[in-house]
Amino acid sequence: MINVGIVGGTGYTGVELLRLLAQHPEVNIQTITSRSEAGIDVAEIFTNLRGHINLKFSDPAESKLDTCDVVFFATPNGIAMQETEVLINAGVKVIDLAADFRIKNIAEWEKWYGMQHACPDLVAEAVYGLPEINRTQITTARLIANPGCYPTAVQLGFLPLIESGIVDMEHLIADVKSGVSGAGRKAEVHTLHAEASDNFKAYGVPGHRHLPEIKQGLSNVAGKPVGLTFVPHLVPMIRGIHATLYAKLTKDIDLQTLYEKRYADEAFVDVLPSGKHPETRSVRGSNLCRIAVHQPQNSDTAVILSVTDNLVKGAAGQAIQNMNLMFNLPETMGINQVPLLP
Repeated sequence: MINVGIVGGTGYTGVELLRLLAQHPEVNIQTITSRSEAGIDVAEIFTNLRGHINLKFSDPAESKLDTCDVVFFATPNGIAMQETEVLINAGVKVIDLAADFRIKNIAEWEKWYGMQHACPDLVAEAVYGLPEINRTQITTARLIANPGCYPTAVQLGFLPLIESGIVDMEHLIADVKSGVSGAGRKAEVHTLHAEASDNFKAYGVPGHRHLPEIKQGLSNVAGKPVGLTFVPHLVPMIRGIHATLYAKLTKDIDLQTLYEKRYADEAFVDVLPSGKHPETRSVRGSNLCRIAVHQPQNSDTAVILSVTDNLVKGAAGQAIQNMNLMFNLPETMGINQVPLLP
């Protein structure tokens, strides 16, 4: 059994980790930390876990995280980097669901996240946890930088085009929508029901923190810098990411066949039949990314539709997918749930 610790168990990604890990046959959840809720039964706050999680939240200072096999950080940006080095030196594997280790350029990270990095030496070692690209490196990693929700949907959508070198890589466009749970569980005016419901808006157009992460990933695949316009939007739903991606084709190719071949062996990427349109509800509660490929009016523009659940494949599910790889378990173990419908 894998002894698991979770730091920051009271946010949406934290409770999603609990929901999924409680169903994992090779996991023992050893400790769940929360300074604000220490001493309170997990099931008292998250009643869906009643009968599945029989632990209390504990104060991080008293949680003995160094006795775990793996620790998940489901914390705000800037927390994991304060504690990871001690855990790794104690032989604990670390999976960070925040952004502390995603961006390799430290100055770039500090610019976007507005703080000094506490352990820049570990950033170089951290493996970016997108299994569809870095599966081999993940299996031997001590530290995983779990991708963001927007970057997961966008990179998986663009990946076959970039790998094949058949598009203009200077003018990629990602028009992406997210449900309000992507903003986290903290109380903020813009996510109040009266503010977010019956409303639709773009935000972060001048620049969003996930932009350098996406560009880094796509540039690594391309072998050169890519140009990307990324515009996120908030839509009045709880879960879901819908990415509409545009790229100008530079070669004639059967896009449907290209995508089907690229993802044929990927358990969590589903390429829909030609002409279909994926829906966010078709992946709700699952670790799936569903993709549809279009070339409107046989033009030179490829339109890729990519949908995920931002809390699962965009966060907790992908983190467990990485854990499975790190511990030489079947990649789908504990995260092969059928999506929820309606």
